[in-house]
Amino acid sequence: MAELQVRHLLAPVIELALQAGLLIEAELSRPDGPRGSGDKAEIDVEIEKLLREGLQQILACDFVGEETGVDLSGHRFAWVVDPNDGTADFLKRRPGSAVSIGLLRDGTPVLGVVYAPVNAHGPDCIAWAEGLQTLLRNGQPVSRDLCSATLSSDSVVFVSYSAYLKPEQNAVLCRPAIFHPMPSIAYRLARVAAGDGIAAVSLYSVSTHDVVAAHALLRAVNGDIWNERGELLRYASPNAFSCSVRFCFGGAQAACAELYSRPWNSLLDTGSASEVSGDEPDNMILSELMALAIDVLGDQNIAKAWFHTPALGLSGFSPIDLLSTAQGSVQVRDLLQRMRYGVYQ
Repeated sequence: MAELQVRHLLAPVIELALQAGLLIEAELSRPDGPRGSGDKAEIDVEIEKLLREGLQQILACDFVGEETGVDLSGHRFAWVVDPNDGTADFLKRRPGSAVSIGLLRDGTPVLGVVYAPVNAHGPDCIAWAEGLQTLLRNGQPVSRDLCSATLSSDSVVFVSYSAYLKPEQNAVLCRPAIFHPMPSIAYRLARVAAGDGIAAVSLYSVSTHDVVAAHALLRAVNGDIWNERGELLRYASPNAFSCSVRFCFGGAQAACAELYSRPWNSLLDTGSASEVSGDEPDNMILSELMALAIDVLGDQNIAKAWFHTPALGLSGFSPIDLLSTAQGSVQVRDLLQRMRYGVYQ
């Protein structure tokens, strides 16, 4: 298939991603919350079946899916799909999970669509295919070039949601940039490509379905992805990297080189970065609500100040004063959700 035809595949792939996003929205709106537990959601399988059928109609070729399996025949093209990257956070009703659809041609990412239908800034679809001069973000062209980009006090490094549990360590590891936690490595990488950050980091072992789509987006802006040893991520097959990957760093080359040289293992020395010791339930609640407040208010410092400010919606109490009880924590969470949708008065 010629390069020009690859570009022509993008519009129907975007449309398919938007359809999948409607299923994610509907699942989050269920009165009892999304179905599933741990890192397995029932909607993920339903979405991937939709995507598999639709993508094969767009281009019949090999397929790598997180949920419905791998079909490899040696075809030079392969769809690589994560139906809902960030499932564990999605099941906790945290916004920011993403549909990730990538296309490999002879092991090279030539098309990518990453769509986060529910997040603090509204639905966000970032897409590109070989042959386009720029990325498309929600249908609008975005010019971006990571060639000379470096870490600075004005830049942002996207890290996993659990970074809220160890803010001081993450701040040191990302400095002089600001760190911003969020679900979905696919969406973190996509936001870097679109211009929201300088680099994205994952301290969890990634698979090809996590990164192929975003890798295509980074290719479009002269970015790339490296492992913890500074080796470029490349594909031995549509479902296997050519090198082992423990941590991954995606974005501008200079920024990622500086980041992967830092001691990220220090975050994992006392266990998983997503774990909190059982004798600190209040800290766990505070971390989760702080994450929600940052998503709603859009700034980490503003969110911290908000927790210590008397709120009319809490009968004049400061949010921090109510977190010592389960009922108070529910009140704070409900207020933040009402603020998100503009119904807090």
